[in-house]
Amino acid sequence: MEEVKANKSRKERQQMPIFAHVSSPSATSHTASTYLRWLLPALLLVAALRLWHLPAVALPDYDSVRNWQIIQEVAQLDWRHIFHHGSPGFYLFFAPITWLTTNYRVYLVLNGLVGVAALGIMTQWIARAARLRGPETALLVLLAGSSVFLTFSGRDFTMSSLSLLALAGLMRAHWHRLQVPTQRNLLRTAVWLAVGLTINYKFLLTTPVLLVLELLQADGLLWRKGNWWRVLMAVALPFIVLGILAWLISSVPLWRWPAVYFVIMFPAAANAAGRQGTVQVDFAYYLRYLTDFESPLLLPGLAMALVWFGADLRQRPTTIGAYLLVWAACTLAGMSLLIKAPRGLLFGYIPMYALPVVLLQKWPRAVALSLLVLALGYNGWQVQRQVLAYTPSSYPQVATRLKQQQITRVATAVGISLAPAAAEHGIAVTGANNLGQLAALRRQGYRYLLLDDYYRVAGVQQFDTLRRLPYVAAWPELLLRSPLIYLEHSEYTGLGYQATLQRQQQAARDTLQLRLIDLSTLPLPEPR
Repeated sequence: MEEVKANKSRKERQQMPIFAHVSSPSATSHTASTYLRWLLPALLLVAALRLWHLPAVALPDYDSVRNWQIIQEVAQLDWRHIFHHGSPGFYLFFAPITWLTTNYRVYLVLNGLVGVAALGIMTQWIARAARLRGPETALLVLLAGSSVFLTFSGRDFTMSSLSLLALAGLMRAHWHRLQVPTQRNLLRTAVWLAVGLTINYKFLLTTPVLLVLELLQADGLLWRKGNWWRVLMAVALPFIVLGILAWLISSVPLWRWPAVYFVIMFPAAANAAGRQGTVQVDFAYYLRYLTDFESPLLLPGLAMALVWFGADLRQRPTTIGAYLLVWAACTLAGMSLLIKAPRGLLFGYIPMYALPVVLLQKWPRAVALSLLVLALGYNGWQVQRQVLAYTPSSYPQVATRLKQQQITRVATAVGISLAPAAAEHGIAVTGANNLGQLAALRRQGYRYLLLDDYYRVAGVQQFDTLRRLPYVAAWPELLLRSPLIYLEHSEYTGLGYQATLQRQQQAARDTLQLRLIDLSTLPLPEPR
């Protein structure tokens, strides 16, 4: 009997999360009121950072503008493009806003707030699981919230913010499934995975991480009593339901959504920048990015976590430090095998920022807090240099000038970021991806081209031949000089880290990024 009690006690100790042995004064800091007292002010500061001068920026890239356009279509029950990028959940989430307004600034602000909500949900869960005190909780929120990339992506209109919200739900649910291995908790995890897959096709990249954690858990729950079949059905249900609805509403083929995954993984032809394929092994890209742009705590924290929490991976259930380590390390290693962009680490940024905070709990508290405050100051400096310095946008000025000149439609070179501002004045914007398309637009009666330096960001170099032509008017567009926007498009161009920044540095020497050119002066190819 004594041996049974001893084994039970040993098992209970193994199931206790890391830092569960902290003293009573520390434990009292984990009440809901304490978390709110520290968490909410920190989140308000992050929200202020994310929204700082946000109405003065434009939708920064092609995908942001297409998302804004597709949401308006979906709201009008035109679902032809609802599976663009495999993101019907994203479009359905924002579509009701269109019934109130189509102002792109509203979407930017709402998307930014979604990112703050995702940060709050995830950091609150991490803080409770790791038994962080109030100040450490606030510093975790501020550190992760001032990540250069998360701040940058929190100011666009892509799927990143809503994906992080789904990730927060997924990680919380899966952590609970590891702690309390029941069928219900497993299915709750599957539901969150399904939700994430409706928002962003890249959510599929969470499945290898989940499989690694399931293998480490090794409790057989996934395969017990047909649970794998229930999980598969939960994940497949949105594909079936939304596929049928799209077919009924807009005659979209039932295979359209699954086909998105196939086309992305196995592109049939090179894109406009000449990149084809999705595999690109480079283990230095993300290490250099993290070193140059993110907190100096990240890589040392990841290395220390491998040493400190590595042994915990052999235990069941995984401690919170080891759990975060698996997410961070698997994301970093896995994405190093594919085409690169800072958003490739989207699902790893918050775990990576959490690891140093968790580790520093084992240091003298004064030293730990000092290091975290210094790291926070560094993040703020980097955000100012790499994000906030590239505002405001000149696209509203361009649209105003076009209206004054009574120009009702204009062609652009690859980028369509002018479209939202131009729409407010009833001006149509059509992008051309090559000179042949531009010649076709001229034959259709387009009189002006906005030579937008977005073509340089996207790596469509054939438009360089037009830079020497005289222009009617010109404006700067600071964001098109930004290293981050170039790095974000290295996934599209296929260029490595150094080559991408060399192209950015060359483009940053120019003072004008937007040139309005009379199309009649262009020596464009004519049809045969």
